[in-house]
Amino acid sequence: MEAIFQLVFSELKQATRASEQNCRNAATRIVEEVNRICTESKRIQASGEVETWSTTLARHRLKQCLKYYQLGSHRGRVELHSTLSAVVYRYITPPQVQSSYQARLTLIEDFLQGFYIESLNAFRRENHLPADFRPRGLLELAEYMAFTERYGKRRIPLPGRRSQQLIILRAQTFSQQQPPETMVDIEQAAEGSSGESENRSAVPMPQVREQMMAMEPEVPEDALRNTVISELMSYLEERQQQDCANYFALRLQDLPASEIEAILGLTARQRDYLQQRFKYHLIRFSLSHHWELVHQWLEADLERNFGLTPQQWQILQTRLSTNQQELLRLKKSGMADASIAQTIGLTPTQLQKQWSKLLEQAWEIRNNVLSGSSKSADE
Repeated sequence: MEAIFQLVFSELKQATRASEQNCRNAATRIVEEVNRICTESKRIQASGEVETWSTTLARHRLKQCLKYYQLGSHRGRVELHSTLSAVVYRYITPPQVQSSYQARLTLIEDFLQGFYIESLNAFRRENHLPADFRPRGLLELAEYMAFTERYGKRRIPLPGRRSQQLIILRAQTFSQQQPPETMVDIEQAAEGSSGESENRSAVPMPQVREQMMAMEPEVPEDALRNTVISELMSYLEERQQQDCANYFALRLQDLPASEIEAILGLTARQRDYLQQRFKYHLIRFSLSHHWELVHQWLEADLERNFGLTPQQWQILQTRLSTNQQELLRLKKSGMADASIAQTIGLTPTQLQKQWSKLLEQAWEIRNNVLSGSSKSADE
Protein backbone atom coordinates (compact mmCIF):
# COMPACT_ATOMS: atom_id res chain seq x y z
CA MET A 1 0.00 0.00 0.00
CA GLU A 2 3.03 2.28 0.28
CA ALA A 3 3.14 2.81 -3.49
CA ILE A 4 -0.56 3.69 -3.52
CA PHE A 5 -0.06 6.09 -0.62
CA GLN A 6 2.74 7.87 -2.49
CA LEU A 7 0.52 8.09 -5.58
CA VAL A 8 -2.39 9.66 -3.69
CA PHE A 9 -0.14 11.90 -1.58
CA SER A 10 1.71 13.19 -4.64
CA GLU A 11 -1.53 13.93 -6.52
CA LEU A 12 -3.01 15.81 -3.57
CA LYS A 13 0.11 17.96 -3.21
CA GLN A 14 0.09 18.85 -6.89
CA ALA A 15 -3.65 19.43 -7.28
CA THR A 16 -4.43 21.32 -4.05
CA ARG A 17 -3.10 24.21 -1.99
CA ALA A 18 -3.42 22.28 1.26
CA SER A 19 -0.42 21.93 3.54
CA GLU A 20 1.80 18.86 3.18
CA GLN A 21 0.55 17.52 6.51
CA ASN A 22 -3.08 17.86 5.47
CA CYS A 23 -2.32 16.09 2.20
CA ARG A 24 -0.54 13.34 4.11
CA ASN A 25 -3.48 12.91 6.51
CA ALA A 26 -6.01 12.76 3.69
CA ALA A 27 -3.89 10.29 1.72
CA THR A 28 -3.54 8.09 4.80
CA ARG A 29 -7.30 7.99 5.33
CA ILE A 30 -7.98 7.16 1.69
CA VAL A 31 -5.42 4.36 1.63
CA GLU A 32 -6.66 2.90 4.92
CA GLU A 33 -10.21 2.81 3.59
CA VAL A 34 -9.09 1.09 0.39
CA ASN A 35 -7.01 -1.40 2.37
CA ARG A 36 -9.99 -2.21 4.58
CA ILE A 37 -12.27 -2.78 1.59
CA CYS A 38 -9.79 -5.03 -0.20
CA THR A 39 -9.09 -7.01 2.96
CA GLU A 40 -12.76 -7.58 3.81
CA SER A 41 -13.99 -8.28 0.27
CA LYS A 42 -14.00 -12.01 -0.45
CA ARG A 43 -14.55 -11.31 -4.12
CA ILE A 44 -11.50 -9.08 -4.37
CA GLN A 45 -9.37 -11.51 -2.38
CA ALA A 46 -10.45 -14.39 -4.63
CA SER A 47 -9.77 -12.41 -7.82
CA GLY A 48 -6.00 -12.65 -7.45
CA GLU A 49 -5.80 -8.98 -8.46
CA VAL A 50 -5.80 -7.26 -5.08
CA GLU A 51 -3.17 -4.73 -6.10
CA THR A 52 -5.09 -3.77 -9.24
CA TRP A 53 -8.29 -3.35 -7.25
CA SER A 54 -6.48 -1.30 -4.60
CA THR A 55 -5.09 1.07 -7.20
CA THR A 56 -8.44 1.41 -8.97
CA LEU A 57 -10.36 2.13 -5.77
CA ALA A 58 -7.72 4.59 -4.56
CA ARG A 59 -7.79 6.48 -7.87
CA HIS A 60 -11.57 6.64 -7.77
CA ARG A 61 -11.58 8.06 -4.24
CA LEU A 62 -8.85 10.53 -5.17
CA LYS A 63 -10.87 11.62 -8.21
CA GLN A 64 -13.98 12.16 -6.08
CA CYS A 65 -12.07 14.17 -3.50
CA LEU A 66 -10.43 16.41 -6.10
CA LYS A 67 -13.78 16.90 -7.85
CA TYR A 68 -15.27 18.42 -4.71
CA TYR A 69 -12.08 20.36 -4.00
CA GLN A 70 -12.17 21.96 -7.47
CA LEU A 71 -15.86 22.78 -7.14
CA GLY A 72 -15.18 24.68 -3.94
CA SER A 73 -17.09 24.89 -0.69
CA HIS A 74 -20.45 26.16 -1.94
CA ARG A 75 -20.70 24.49 -5.34
CA GLY A 76 -19.41 21.26 -3.83
CA ARG A 77 -22.30 21.23 -1.35
CA VAL A 78 -24.79 21.88 -4.14
CA GLU A 79 -23.31 19.05 -6.22
CA LEU A 80 -23.43 16.61 -3.29
CA HIS A 81 -26.99 17.59 -2.49
CA SER A 82 -27.99 17.14 -6.14
CA THR A 83 -26.34 13.71 -6.41
CA LEU A 84 -27.92 12.31 -3.25
CA SER A 85 -31.31 13.85 -4.07
CA ALA A 86 -31.36 12.01 -7.39
CA VAL A 87 -30.64 8.69 -5.67
CA VAL A 88 -33.39 8.94 -3.04
CA TYR A 89 -36.03 10.84 -5.03
CA ARG A 90 -38.39 7.97 -5.75
CA TYR A 91 -38.14 6.59 -2.21
CA ILE A 92 -39.34 9.72 -0.43
CA THR A 93 -43.05 9.06 -0.90
CA PRO A 94 -44.91 9.11 2.43
CA PRO A 95 -48.62 8.35 1.91
CA GLN A 96 -49.78 11.42 3.85
CA VAL A 97 -48.00 13.82 1.47
CA GLN A 98 -48.95 14.53 -2.11
CA SER A 99 -46.24 13.02 -4.30
CA SER A 100 -45.64 16.09 -6.43
CA TYR A 101 -42.16 17.07 -7.47
CA GLN A 102 -42.06 20.07 -5.12
CA ALA A 103 -43.43 18.08 -2.17
CA ARG A 104 -40.79 15.42 -2.64
CA LEU A 105 -38.05 18.01 -3.06
CA THR A 106 -38.92 19.59 0.29
CA LEU A 107 -38.92 16.24 2.09
CA ILE A 108 -35.64 15.21 0.45
CA GLU A 109 -33.96 18.32 1.80
CA ASP A 110 -35.28 17.55 5.29
CA PHE A 111 -34.09 13.95 5.05
CA LEU A 112 -30.59 14.86 3.86
CA GLN A 113 -30.03 17.22 6.79
CA GLY A 114 -29.97 14.26 9.16
CA PHE A 115 -28.00 12.11 6.74
CA TYR A 116 -25.15 14.63 6.61
CA ILE A 117 -24.81 14.38 10.40
CA GLU A 118 -24.87 10.58 10.27
CA SER A 119 -22.18 10.64 7.60
CA LEU A 120 -19.97 12.96 9.63
CA ASN A 121 -20.20 10.64 12.63
CA ALA A 122 -19.34 7.67 10.40
CA PHE A 123 -16.39 9.62 8.95
CA ARG A 124 -15.07 10.23 12.47
CA ARG A 125 -15.65 6.66 13.57
CA GLU A 126 -14.13 4.89 10.58
CA ASN A 127 -11.07 7.14 10.49
CA HIS A 128 -10.55 6.94 14.29
CA LEU A 129 -10.96 10.70 14.62
CA PRO A 130 -11.98 12.46 17.85
CA ALA A 131 -15.69 13.03 18.50
CA ASP A 132 -15.27 16.79 18.07
CA PHE A 133 -13.46 16.53 14.73
CA ARG A 134 -14.80 18.81 12.04
CA PRO A 135 -13.48 19.44 8.50
CA ARG A 136 -11.05 22.36 8.53
CA GLY A 137 -10.01 23.77 5.20
CA LEU A 138 -11.21 22.94 1.71
CA LEU A 139 -9.33 19.63 1.36
CA GLU A 140 -10.85 18.10 4.50
CA LEU A 141 -14.30 19.38 3.52
CA ALA A 142 -13.89 17.88 0.03
CA GLU A 143 -12.73 14.60 1.58
CA TYR A 144 -15.79 14.57 3.86
CA MET A 145 -18.20 15.29 0.99
CA ALA A 146 -16.64 12.55 -1.16
CA PHE A 147 -16.93 10.17 1.79
CA THR A 148 -20.59 11.13 2.24
CA GLU A 149 -21.34 10.28 -1.39
CA ARG A 150 -19.66 6.86 -1.03
CA TYR A 151 -21.23 6.24 2.37
CA GLY A 152 -24.68 6.78 0.94
CA LYS A 153 -24.25 4.21 -1.84
CA ARG A 154 -22.85 1.41 0.32
CA ARG A 155 -24.61 -1.90 -0.23
CA ILE A 156 -26.30 -3.30 2.86
CA PRO A 157 -27.12 -7.07 2.86
CA LEU A 158 -30.82 -7.92 3.12
CA PRO A 159 -32.69 -11.20 3.60
CA GLY A 160 -32.99 -13.37 0.51
CA ARG A 161 -29.44 -12.66 -0.74
CA ARG A 162 -30.48 -9.15 -1.69
CA SER A 163 -28.83 -5.83 -0.92
CA GLN A 164 -29.68 -2.14 -1.06
CA GLN A 165 -27.85 1.18 -0.87
CA LEU A 166 -27.59 2.56 2.65
CA ILE A 167 -29.07 5.95 1.80
CA ILE A 168 -32.09 4.29 0.17
CA LEU A 169 -32.75 2.25 3.32
CA ARG A 170 -32.51 5.44 5.37
CA ALA A 171 -34.87 7.22 2.96
CA GLN A 172 -37.41 4.42 3.16
CA THR A 173 -37.36 4.57 6.96
CA PHE A 174 -37.66 8.36 6.87
CA SER A 175 -40.71 8.14 4.60
CA GLN A 176 -42.56 6.15 7.25
CA GLN A 177 -41.84 8.62 10.03
CA GLN A 178 -42.57 12.25 10.86
CA PRO A 179 -39.93 14.66 9.45
CA PRO A 180 -37.40 15.94 12.03
CA GLU A 181 -38.58 19.06 13.84
CA THR A 182 -35.20 20.74 13.86
CA MET A 183 -33.36 21.83 10.72
CA VAL A 184 -29.63 21.12 10.62
CA ASP A 185 -27.55 22.06 7.63
CA ILE A 186 -24.20 20.85 6.38
CA GLU A 187 -22.47 23.92 7.80
CA GLN A 188 -23.53 22.74 11.25
CA ALA A 189 -22.14 19.30 10.47
CA ALA A 190 -18.81 20.82 9.58
CA GLU A 191 -18.81 22.68 12.90
CA GLY A 192 -18.80 19.39 14.77
CA SER A 193 -22.36 18.80 15.97
CA SER A 194 -22.90 15.22 17.08
CA GLY A 195 -26.43 15.26 15.71
CA GLU A 196 -27.89 14.41 19.13
CA SER A 197 -30.57 16.42 20.87
CA GLU A 198 -28.22 18.59 22.88
CA ASN A 199 -30.60 21.53 23.26
CA ARG A 200 -30.70 21.93 19.49
CA SER A 201 -34.12 23.53 19.51
CA ALA A 202 -32.73 26.48 21.43
CA VAL A 203 -30.35 27.35 18.61
CA PRO A 204 -31.89 28.69 15.40
CA MET A 205 -30.04 27.07 12.49
CA PRO A 206 -30.33 27.93 8.77
CA GLN A 207 -32.17 25.37 6.67
CA VAL A 208 -30.39 23.34 4.04
CA ARG A 209 -32.74 24.53 1.33
CA GLU A 210 -31.67 28.12 2.04
CA GLN A 211 -27.94 27.50 2.47
CA MET A 212 -27.21 24.79 -0.10
CA MET A 213 -29.54 25.76 -2.91
CA ALA A 214 -28.65 29.47 -2.97
CA MET A 215 -28.60 30.77 -6.50
CA GLU A 216 -25.39 30.98 -8.54
CA PRO A 217 -25.06 31.59 -12.28
CA GLU A 218 -25.00 27.82 -12.87
CA VAL A 219 -27.97 26.97 -10.66
CA PRO A 220 -30.85 27.47 -13.17
CA GLU A 221 -29.25 24.87 -15.46
CA ASP A 222 -28.56 22.63 -12.45
CA ALA A 223 -32.19 22.91 -11.37
CA LEU A 224 -33.41 21.90 -14.83
CA ARG A 225 -30.95 19.00 -14.87
CA ASN A 226 -32.24 17.85 -11.48
CA THR A 227 -35.82 18.02 -12.76
CA VAL A 228 -34.90 15.85 -15.75
CA ILE A 229 -33.18 13.36 -13.43
CA SER A 230 -36.13 13.22 -11.06
CA GLU A 231 -38.67 12.79 -13.85
CA LEU A 232 -36.59 10.05 -15.46
CA MET A 233 -36.35 8.26 -12.11
CA SER A 234 -40.15 8.46 -11.76
CA TYR A 235 -40.61 7.25 -15.35
CA LEU A 236 -38.46 4.18 -14.67
CA GLU A 237 -40.22 3.50 -11.38
CA GLU A 238 -43.68 3.68 -12.98
CA ARG A 239 -42.58 1.04 -15.48
CA GLN A 240 -41.11 -1.18 -12.74
CA GLN A 241 -37.57 -0.76 -14.08
CA GLN A 242 -35.83 -0.47 -10.72
CA ASP A 243 -32.64 -2.15 -11.96
CA CYS A 244 -32.41 0.52 -14.68
CA ALA A 245 -33.03 3.21 -12.06
CA ASN A 246 -30.26 1.79 -9.85
CA TYR A 247 -27.92 1.72 -12.85
CA PHE A 248 -28.80 5.34 -13.66
CA ALA A 249 -28.14 6.41 -10.05
CA LEU A 250 -24.67 4.87 -10.22
CA ARG A 251 -23.97 6.47 -13.61
CA LEU A 252 -24.84 9.83 -12.08
CA GLN A 253 -22.03 9.27 -9.58
CA ASP A 254 -19.52 8.82 -12.43
CA LEU A 255 -18.49 5.37 -11.24
CA PRO A 256 -16.32 3.17 -13.49
CA ALA A 257 -17.99 0.16 -15.11
CA SER A 258 -16.08 -2.26 -12.88
CA GLU A 259 -17.41 -0.66 -9.70
CA ILE A 260 -20.97 -0.52 -11.05
CA GLU A 261 -20.72 -4.24 -11.77
CA ALA A 262 -19.41 -4.89 -8.25
CA ILE A 263 -22.16 -2.84 -6.57
CA LEU A 264 -24.98 -4.38 -8.61
CA GLY A 265 -23.48 -7.88 -8.52
CA LEU A 266 -23.37 -8.17 -12.32
CA THR A 267 -20.97 -9.65 -14.83
CA ALA A 268 -19.64 -7.39 -17.58
CA ARG A 269 -22.09 -8.97 -20.02
CA GLN A 270 -25.05 -8.51 -17.69
CA ARG A 271 -24.07 -4.88 -17.08
CA ASP A 272 -23.86 -4.30 -20.84
CA TYR A 273 -27.33 -5.79 -21.30
CA LEU A 274 -28.69 -3.57 -18.51
CA GLN A 275 -27.05 -0.54 -20.11
CA GLN A 276 -28.75 -1.27 -23.44
CA ARG A 277 -32.11 -1.69 -21.72
CA PHE A 278 -31.59 1.61 -19.89
CA LYS A 279 -30.76 3.34 -23.18
CA TYR A 280 -33.98 2.00 -24.68
CA HIS A 281 -36.03 3.54 -21.86
CA LEU A 282 -33.97 6.74 -22.03
CA ILE A 283 -34.88 7.15 -25.70
CA ARG A 284 -38.54 6.46 -24.98
CA PHE A 285 -38.46 9.03 -22.17
CA SER A 286 -36.73 11.64 -24.32
CA LEU A 287 -38.91 11.26 -27.40
CA SER A 288 -42.33 10.78 -25.86
CA HIS A 289 -44.21 12.46 -23.00
CA HIS A 290 -41.15 14.21 -21.56
CA TRP A 291 -39.75 15.53 -24.82
CA GLU A 292 -40.33 19.20 -23.90
CA LEU A 293 -38.43 18.92 -20.62
CA VAL A 294 -35.49 17.05 -22.16
CA HIS A 295 -35.23 19.31 -25.19
CA GLN A 296 -35.40 22.42 -23.02
CA TRP A 297 -32.50 21.05 -20.95
CA LEU A 298 -30.52 20.37 -24.15
CA GLU A 299 -31.38 23.85 -25.45
CA ALA A 300 -33.01 22.07 -28.40
CA ASP A 301 -36.67 22.85 -27.80
CA LEU A 302 -39.22 23.73 -30.45
CA GLU A 303 -38.59 27.46 -30.12
CA ARG A 304 -34.94 26.80 -31.05
CA ASN A 305 -35.89 24.56 -33.99
CA PHE A 306 -34.74 21.49 -32.01
CA GLY A 307 -31.23 22.93 -31.82
CA LEU A 308 -30.76 22.56 -35.58
CA THR A 309 -28.78 24.96 -37.73
CA PRO A 310 -30.73 26.66 -40.57
CA GLN A 311 -29.26 24.15 -43.02
CA GLN A 312 -30.18 21.20 -40.81
CA TRP A 313 -33.68 22.62 -40.33
CA GLN A 314 -34.15 22.66 -44.10
CA ILE A 315 -32.95 19.05 -44.30
CA LEU A 316 -35.55 18.08 -41.71
CA GLN A 317 -38.32 19.81 -43.70
CA THR A 318 -37.49 17.78 -46.80
CA ARG A 319 -37.68 14.49 -44.87
CA LEU A 320 -41.07 15.10 -43.27
CA SER A 321 -44.29 13.67 -44.63
CA THR A 322 -47.24 15.98 -45.33
CA ASN A 323 -48.87 14.99 -42.03
CA GLN A 324 -45.65 15.61 -40.12
CA GLN A 325 -45.17 19.03 -41.72
CA GLU A 326 -48.68 20.02 -40.69
CA LEU A 327 -48.10 18.57 -37.22
CA LEU A 328 -44.92 20.61 -36.84
CA ARG A 329 -46.65 23.78 -38.02
CA LEU A 330 -49.51 23.37 -35.55
CA LYS A 331 -47.15 22.52 -32.70
CA LYS A 332 -45.16 25.69 -33.36
CA SER A 333 -48.41 27.68 -33.32
CA GLY A 334 -49.06 26.49 -29.77
CA MET A 335 -52.20 24.47 -30.53
CA ALA A 336 -53.12 21.82 -27.98
CA ASP A 337 -52.52 18.18 -28.90
CA ALA A 338 -56.21 17.30 -28.75
CA SER A 339 -57.03 20.03 -31.26
CA ILE A 340 -54.10 19.04 -33.49
CA ALA A 341 -55.24 15.41 -33.54
CA GLN A 342 -58.75 16.48 -34.55
CA THR A 343 -57.44 18.85 -37.24
CA ILE A 344 -55.11 16.29 -38.83
CA GLY A 345 -57.50 13.39 -38.36
CA LEU A 346 -55.37 11.25 -36.03
CA THR A 347 -56.06 9.53 -32.74
CA PRO A 348 -54.05 10.79 -29.73
CA THR A 349 -51.91 7.63 -29.90
CA GLN A 350 -51.21 8.10 -33.61
CA LEU A 351 -50.38 11.74 -33.00
CA GLN A 352 -47.87 10.78 -30.28
CA LYS A 353 -46.22 8.22 -32.56
CA GLN A 354 -45.92 10.71 -35.42
CA TRP A 355 -44.43 13.33 -33.12
CA SER A 356 -41.92 10.85 -31.66
CA LYS A 357 -40.81 9.90 -35.18
CA LEU A 358 -40.40 13.58 -36.04
CA LEU A 359 -38.31 14.20 -32.93
CA GLU A 360 -36.15 11.20 -33.70
CA GLN A 361 -35.48 12.46 -37.21
CA ALA A 362 -34.47 15.85 -35.83
CA TRP A 363 -32.22 14.19 -33.25
CA GLU A 364 -30.51 12.09 -35.93
CA ILE A 365 -29.87 15.14 -38.09
CA ARG A 366 -28.53 17.09 -35.12
CA ASN A 367 -26.14 14.27 -34.28
CA ASN A 368 -25.09 13.88 -37.94
CA VAL A 369 -26.62 10.41 -38.15
CA LEU A 370 -27.65 9.51 -41.69
CA SER A 371 -31.26 8.59 -42.31
CA GLY A 372 -31.74 4.85 -42.09
CA SER A 373 -28.84 4.23 -39.69
CA SER A 374 -29.30 2.85 -36.22
CA LYS A 375 -31.11 5.04 -33.72
CA SER A 376 -28.58 6.77 -31.52
CA ALA A 377 -30.79 9.33 -29.84
CA ASP A 378 -29.16 8.55 -26.51
CA GLU A 379 -25.78 9.78 -27.64
